[in-house]
Amino acid sequence: MISYDDFLKVAEEAGPKCKPFFSATVFAKLLQTDPYGRISIMQFFNYVMRKVWLHQTRIGLSLYDVAGQGYLKESDLENYILELIPTLPQLDGLEKSFYSFYVCTAVRKFFFFLDPMRTGKIKIQDILACSFLDDLLELRDEDLPKDAQDSNWFSAPSALRVYGQYLNLDKDHNGMLSKEELSRYGTGTLTDVFLERVFQECLTYDGEMDYKTYLDFVLALENRKEPQALQYMFKLLDVQAKGYLNVFALNFFFRAIQEQMKMHGQEPVSFADVKDEIFDMVKPDDPLKVTLQDLINSGQGETVTSILIDLNGFWTYENREVLVAEANADDLQEQEV
Repeated sequence: MISYDDFLKVAEEAGPKCKPFFSATVFAKLLQTDPYGRISIMQFFNYVMRKVWLHQTRIGLSLYDVAGQGYLKESDLENYILELIPTLPQLDGLEKSFYSFYVCTAVRKFFFFLDPMRTGKIKIQDILACSFLDDLLELRDEDLPKDAQDSNWFSAPSALRVYGQYLNLDKDHNGMLSKEELSRYGTGTLTDVFLERVFQECLTYDGEMDYKTYLDFVLALENRKEPQALQYMFKLLDVQAKGYLNVFALNFFFRAIQEQMKMHGQEPVSFADVKDEIFDMVKPDDPLKVTLQDLINSGQGETVTSILIDLNGFWTYENREVLVAEANADDLQEQEV
């Protein structure tokens, strides 16, 4: 720990280059609950490192800002990541032939979350403010544990997993996915009505989806708690393009879940019950309409979308109490062992 007086003494020794870091503002920022009014030297060190890293990264990203407007277009960010690959030891094993798919996979995450209005460019400031660059630069660590790699979208195993799934779905090997091929995504329980909407609303080529559009689809389904993913899903669910979901829209999608239940020999659940549950969960401002903002504010967006588009998601929701009880029983057994 270091006191403010000693902090100022170090500032004099450190010289003019370090002066901006040794300000009263920085000291106050790092002040916690120390009874003697000191700050942690390690925290100060980390603060300086982070500031320097942000400064260097901003300069690095700005080199790719062709227009000099503080934004990066998709091609600019692609170039930045492509030239970053050789500096990341965790990506050493990637085949050169996979680089273009890797770059596409990495860039999509930035654009899906930082450009939800699809303007084709993102602010350098936003790139620095989000945690994605931290995740990407985590791959400099040669000893990154396996679980950290698996949960990191930018790691080689993660990128290969997503691309491998795409190749597995592409049964006719034409490099694109038809609606029928996409229907086997995940547990294969997404409804036809939902998939139809995906192909109506998303960019396709002769009715088939390319890898870039598929990445948006995966990012939306894997991050359904996030506002950007809910915005993507909401556009698909808003079948009448009204800007809100009414009883008609909810019924339109839930009928397909009921059909799937019949096909699997299950007793279909009444739509009226499900509709009431959705409105109870979301508690919208208007009791007859659910807006995107209602979904985001409720914190229940992931559950609501799962109920409407995926039989497996609906089944999990319907049996949540049983599943929780089973999980608790398993925990107890493990503790006893």
